[in-house]
Amino acid sequence: MLQKYDRATLIKAIWLSIILHLGLITVLFIGDFTTETKPKKNTSPAQKVEPIEATVVDATKLQKAINKIKKQKADDAAAEKRRIKNIEKRANDAKKRRAKEEARIKKLEKQRKKKEQEKKRADQAAKEANAKAANAEKVRKQKEQEKQKAEDAAAQARTKRLKAEAAAKKSDDLRKKQLAERKRKEKAAADKIAREKLLAEQMAAEMATRNKARQQQMMSEIQRYAALITNVIDQNMINDRSTMEGKSCKLKISLAPSGFVTQVHVINGDGVVCEAAKRAVYKAGTLPVSKDPEIFKEMRNIDVIVVPEF
Repeated sequence: MLQKYDRATLIKAIWLSIILHLGLITVLFIGDFTTETKPKKNTSPAQKVEPIEATVVDATKLQKAINKIKKQKADDAAAEKRRIKNIEKRANDAKKRRAKEEARIKKLEKQRKKKEQEKKRADQAAKEANAKAANAEKVRKQKEQEKQKAEDAAAQARTKRLKAEAAAKKSDDLRKKQLAERKRKEKAAADKIAREKLLAEQMAAEMATRNKARQQQMMSEIQRYAALITNVIDQNMINDRSTMEGKSCKLKISLAPSGFVTQVHVINGDGVVCEAAKRAVYKAGTLPVSKDPEIFKEMRNIDVIVVPEF
């Protein structure tokens, strides 16, 4: 591309030079070698008229000038040609050097890759050798450890056997002693169990007697409070002989520790009597209760049977 550009420039320069030189020759020819003298007007009749002088063109000088211009153009063209040839030569030399450098780089790259491969193979071989050496060392140490373990196991077995024999004798003596002690403790324990059993039976009998008495007392107290509650209900109940005679109602009354009625449920009985009995309970509001916590616990949900009296 550089060569094409230089040649086009050279051609343009040559033509431009030719045109300029032709123009210069024309100007020289017209201005320097042809001179025309115009006659001056003179009103005086006595004035002498000079003859017209003309300068003749020197063909030799003109040819020399033309030859000089041609030579200059030829020299310029030759110089430009030499310059272009020099540029082309430098470009070719640079191309050759570049190709040579590329070849050298490729060769160096090839050598580098070859050395890299050789290094990899050497590293792999070294790695494998190290692995084999490490494995061999591991096997050797393992064998040494196994041998040491076997010797330790034999020593431990011998020591263990001697200890076992001594322990067996000691254990036999201890077993006999423990057997005698166990028999003694078993007899003492059996005697203690018999005593405790007898005592427990006596305490159970006493507790049963006491519980029975307490239960009887509590039942008696609950019955007494049930009678008191029934009496309060009777006092607050409005009876009607025509609808209630011979009828009854069983209620479950829930009480607070103060005797306050919290709830009344009908268990069974005549509807009229039950309704009148419920109204009488709520009318009373508070019913008699025991101050004894155990008795109150048993009677907090108390059942009463209401039978209207006439």
